[in-house]
Amino acid sequence: MADLATYSWMFAAALIAGTFLPFLPASSEVVFLGLLAAGEGEPLLLLVAATVGNLAGAIINYFAGRYVSGLAGRRWFPASEAQMQRASTLFNRYGFWTLLLSWLPAIGDLITTIAGLLRLDFRLFFVLTAVGKFFRYFLLLVGLEWFQGWGE
Repeated sequence: MADLATYSWMFAAALIAGTFLPFLPASSEVVFLGLLAAGEGEPLLLLVAATVGNLAGAIINYFAGRYVSGLAGRRWFPASEAQMQRASTLFNRYGFWTLLLSWLPAIGDLITTIAGLLRLDFRLFFVLTAVGKFFRYFLLLVGLEWFQGWGE
């Protein structure tokens, strides 16, 4: 059985990967799959740690969008105006349901930031984003289980 550090590292990797912060690269999927493949930790607890960490990163994006929206467009801001416009167009076209796509690399971070910029109700944001983030790691878990059982 894994110790608390295993789940803490999973949480941290997912948190960093869940934010738009470009100077903190992380690939939580690699960490998640690596820990599962190595048999480190309970799969369900790793799924929870990854989901909660990635959701926490999305919440950071939401509040960054909500409270520092005036900084968008600056050279050092992590998303270009074109990326922000693309995410805004997607969000405005399909509404809050786009938060279910928050698990997608790069665009998911922008979607969660746009939700904050547009001041979407936080409760709705939380539920839809949690579902999206859970979906990402659940599919990875199921896919790995299938792949490992496929060769038998």
